Amino acid sequence: MKITSQEEYGLRILLRIARCHDEDSMSIQALSIAEGLSPAYTAKLTRLLRQAGFINSTPGNIGGYVLAKPSTEINVNAVLKTLGGALFSKEFCNDFTGASRLCTNSVNCSVRSLWQMVQFSIDQLLDKIQLSDLIGNEKQSDNLLNTLLQQHQYQQREIAG
Repeated sequence: MKITSQEEYGLRILLRIARCHDEDSMSIQALSIAEGLSPAYTAKLTRLLRQAGFINSTPGNIGGYVLAKPSTEINVNAVLKTLGGALFSKEFCNDFTGASRLCTNSVNCSVRSLWQMVQFSIDQLLDKIQLSDLIGNEKQSDNLLNTLLQQHQYQQREIAG
């Protein structure tokens, strides 16, 4: 499993915008310089984020991008799915049929069960993380995310009984 560049840079751009003061916006040029990306790639990522309702554009010669809602209301799982999609979805099996029209394991697939469990686990954890949880420095985010992971593990043990 790999994190795509679109997911990484898209999330970093969103964080960069979130760290701006409420009245400030960030232009494509400023974002591309700050992240070391081409303006064209930055424009593509901001377009995806805007179309998904995470950011708004502000017009004018000093225009740019601002968050469309508070960072506490932007779920990281939703952002990552917008930028790259889910690791596993129901369409997954249709994409990996080999030379056949239907997957040879479409009726009885133990691998599908594995991918469903991996996706479920990822969703369970990422659904608990908001953009605001990542705005601080690395140590702050690390502490918060470790706390969330410990809570998640505790909940899983409780469910298992």
